[in-house]
Amino acid sequence: MIEWVVKRLVNHGVDELILSLGYKSDAFLDAYPAGKILGLPFKIAIEPEPRGTAGAIRFCAEIVELDKTFLVLNGDVLTDLDTSSLVAFHRQSGGLATIAMQTVENPSRYGVISTSDTGQVMDFVEKPALGTEPSNNINAGTYVMEPGVLEGIPTNTVVSVERETFPQLATNGELYAMKADSYWLDTGTPEQFLEANIDALRSSSTLETDNAMNCSVSDTAHVVESILGRGSELQAGVSVNSSVLFSQCIIERDASVTRSILADNVRVGEGAILEDCVVAANEVIPKNAHLKNKKVAK
Repeated sequence: MIEWVVKRLVNHGVDELILSLGYKSDAFLDAYPAGKILGLPFKIAIEPEPRGTAGAIRFCAEIVELDKTFLVLNGDVLTDLDTSSLVAFHRQSGGLATIAMQTVENPSRYGVISTSDTGQVMDFVEKPALGTEPSNNINAGTYVMEPGVLEGIPTNTVVSVERETFPQLATNGELYAMKADSYWLDTGTPEQFLEANIDALRSSSTLETDNAMNCSVSDTAHVVESILGRGSELQAGVSVNSSVLFSQCIIERDASVTRSILADNVRVGEGAILEDCVVAANEVIPKNAHLKNKKVAK
């Protein structure tokens, strides 16, 4: 995910990257020990404790002494947004912050935006009750901000950019939004994560992935729209459908995996059936087990 995000930023001329980290930050540092992602050097800002989405932005900006226009991106959003157009729109509008805006069928799960004809945000409501949404336009998780935004975010405390900063900027007439008719997917749930991977498989342009790298797949195994991680093994009669297998997974004879996510080194026993499951690393699914809608972890 982070490499997809960084690749698009590089394509739009971004040459400075800061990762705002907290939960399990070591995973990112271990993955990129040279301090570069796709050749782009990065700095890090690790929160000593959770400070909310706005608090994290303020903390990050202080760590790197940010003093110019900057982008903020949610790391779990997959999109082919034209970031250059968003920056140009922001500079033309003259606001302190500009949000990339998408139209969705069910906006109540997100921050919902209503705008004037010029793109000025008139109302910003985070996760409104179903049926009370002011529009079908939502916050798409990519922002352009001026350093002046930081002045309105208190230091060393928990602050939400969606529930506090954006509504206040909208009230002050300093918040704008640009409609983006781009591919967009929030990958924050297992179902959305699977959807993102399947979309990547289907795409030949904006999203890219490597499938079935150094895997052992029986001639009688059946694989449909799935990602097979490095070194995975599918034995005779196995069926894998709309699933993601991380590295070194072993699926024994006649087992079936459907709409499921298997972390590293998972072993699925002979004849077992998994449907709509998430399995943690190093777990073993017993022979002939039948699991549906389960999360398996020690």
